[in-house]
Amino acid sequence: MKLKYISTLLLVTFILNFSSAQKKSDLEKANKKYDQLAFFEAQKLYKKLFEDGYESPEILSKLADAYYFNDELEKSNKYYTLLFEKYKESVKPEYYFRHAQTLKATGQYQKADELMATFNSFKGFDSRAKKYSDEPNYLQIIDFQSGRFIIKNAEDVNSYTSDFGTAYYDAKDKVVFATSRDTSSLINRRHTWSGQAFLELYEADETNAGELRNAKEFKGVLNTRFHESTPTFTKDGNTVYFTRNNYSEGVARQDIDGVNRLKIYKSVKKGKRWLQPVELPFNSDEYSTAHPALSPDETKLYFSSDMPGSVGYDMREKFGKSDLWVVDILEDGNYSEPRNLENVNTEGRESFPFVSSNNTLYFASTGHQGLGGLDVFASSIKPDGSVSNVVNIGSPINTQYDDFSFIINDGSKRGYFSSNRPGGIGDDDIYSFIQTEEMRKECEHLLSGTVTDKNTGAPIDGALVTVLDANNNVVGDLITKANGKFVFKLECDKQYFLRGEKREYGTDEDLFTTPSQTDYSDIPLELSKNKQALADCDDIAPLLNIKQIYFDFDKSNIRPDAAAELTKIKAFMELYPQIAVEIRSHTDSRAPDDYNDALSDRRARSTRQWLIDNGIDASRLTAKGYGERQLLNKCSNGVECTPEEHQLNRRSEFIISGLGKISNCN
Repeated sequence: MKLKYISTLLLVTFILNFSSAQKKSDLEKANKKYDQLAFFEAQKLYKKLFEDGYESPEILSKLADAYYFNDELEKSNKYYTLLFEKYKESVKPEYYFRHAQTLKATGQYQKADELMATFNSFKGFDSRAKKYSDEPNYLQIIDFQSGRFIIKNAEDVNSYTSDFGTAYYDAKDKVVFATSRDTSSLINRRHTWSGQAFLELYEADETNAGELRNAKEFKGVLNTRFHESTPTFTKDGNTVYFTRNNYSEGVARQDIDGVNRLKIYKSVKKGKRWLQPVELPFNSDEYSTAHPALSPDETKLYFSSDMPGSVGYDMREKFGKSDLWVVDILEDGNYSEPRNLENVNTEGRESFPFVSSNNTLYFASTGHQGLGGLDVFASSIKPDGSVSNVVNIGSPINTQYDDFSFIINDGSKRGYFSSNRPGGIGDDDIYSFIQTEEMRKECEHLLSGTVTDKNTGAPIDGALVTVLDANNNVVGDLITKANGKFVFKLECDKQYFLRGEKREYGTDEDLFTTPSQTDYSDIPLELSKNKQALADCDDIAPLLNIKQIYFDFDKSNIRPDAAAELTKIKAFMELYPQIAVEIRSHTDSRAPDDYNDALSDRRARSTRQWLIDNGIDASRLTAKGYGERQLLNKCSNGVECTPEEHQLNRRSEFIISGLGKISNCN
């Protein structure tokens, strides 16, 4: 019996050890595939381990990453969510950004913003964190930019796999694009990154209406056994730059880790035949260069690369981050050293550049504030080669999915982009569009700005910013966050009043008129420290530069000079209908104390009644007399004073309360 028990125990131990060894072996295989960027195969191995109950932070993070780098953000969100729920203490800062991207892809913008706020606290030096901090109202800004395009699926050329990366060719009568459709001799070959067939170049005819017809394989030596994609052609159609795997003369080369990188190649047309492509001199076996785009004068070549010097470059990271670069195409056919477009690039991924005829740079990015996945952004290229501020071009081009490879003909306002949004034919589809400002239902103006401390220049947290129209109606208000930013969407061709305020500060105001056409502007607000500011819950008379409300001796009637000052109180209360005011009345020390208490009460009620008679709701006003108990000077009972000194004590104060949304004042 004992022998049987021992045999059973040994068998169970053997099985457990074998199972553990098997799982360890499977994990090593998965990690090897992952390190080789074979994400499709790594996915299957990690998922099998997970489904078998073998779970760890490494498996969850790499399984999520395998989906993330294949742009399957909804699937990656499932595993990032589990990673954060079970192993949050071991999560690296970069995963806060990645998880936020997947949350956006599933429409969970509030949760994404919360993760980005934490990411910002971890990596305040990271440009992605700074952009989140600088643009907390990014959804409103993107919404303002939206509605400028009519889009349509180019269904006649899309396949059930991946189609993307359009380029104008042959005087814009044709469009060339990349596809992984199984229609060639490459049918049995699959790329380990995505599991799809390798990409080839196809061409299609472009109609006058911007529709694509008659897709067919691009003939010549450009297509090989490996990936070809994202070409750019010179205007005469005789030179092409395009992306290909690191493959030359029948040999595929790899970097030190065994990864086959991407390179940019150039081919020249001789007659009707394309010559053998040659790789450009700034390529490398150790990093990727891809997605070339020519400037309108064809003297510059823009492209994407993760080469050293990239904003997000990290020798430990083999994928996921790239920058936009530019080289000069010299007269002798050589190229300048690559230059990084620093104020465009982030620690995220910038790729798929395109430069239109009016020198607008369009590109896709995960690092700038977007709706999720890759979004399309635009920036003007200045004569000196620098670029302007980056703008998200909004929906319907951008969605919570990957939207990229945007090209446009500035003359016809037509163009194409690619997206993996739902409702398409394949994994990535090509969409056509026409740009039209007439789509906008009404003229809009986007007002933005920053509230800062006038002395230090630091942004002010918790400031109230209010916009009022010409009739003093509040059309919008908000409380600033730590970055002091605000944004409002206003109507065109109207006058507005902008006010910023906060406790212990004074106010700053600006009167402006919006233009008659859709536009946006930035108006800064600077607040100075002021102990008697509005939100101090103190007497508002100093804030409004109101002289004291004085009363004649032994009288409670409102003098003409007092009525003029009370008009300012009335206007202020009309401007801020959410506030209430306590009127405090004081007397001098002459006459008995009881008499002065009664007199001050009559004066307070008289002041209150004047405001009620002039249109202020009685519920917003209270009145109280303090007699001679709060004298401003030495003139108490028995002290000899001049009439002028006594008059200083005969006054009213106006203490605000019920601020509600104006401040946190109690």
